[in-house]
Amino acid sequence: MSLLTPFKRASGLGSTSDGVKHWWMQRMTAVALVPLTLWVAFAVASHVGADYATVAAWFAKPFTTTMLTLFVFTAFFHASQGLTVVIEDYIHHDGVKVTALVAMKLVLVLLGTSSILSVLRVAFAG
Repeated sequence: MSLLTPFKRASGLGSTSDGVKHWWMQRMTAVALVPLTLWVAFAVASHVGADYATVAAWFAKPFTTTMLTLFVFTAFFHASQGLTVVIEDYIHHDGVKVTALVAMKLVLVLLGTSSILSVLRVAFAG
């Protein structure tokens, strides 16, 4: 039987204020992804069968470029938040956990950056 209070047992185990921000940001990105995903799905579906010049002209519109960039950024940010929670919850060895978190962040930054650059390249070339 321990005479320590629950607060004293938890002391030194980390801040409790960061989790709420992370949870809130993950919910906000999920809400933002709903209209963005619907817009991307319907916009891409409306261009099925179109030639490259038509799609490139569509990409060159400022609204389209902005929406696609917002979609890609939000999707990769949301994925980063979700995968961080999964890695922190299910990998218990500290060395493997840190390695997995760093590798995941690097891969997502690389893929997200290359995706946004691809959208911008087609938008400014069209």
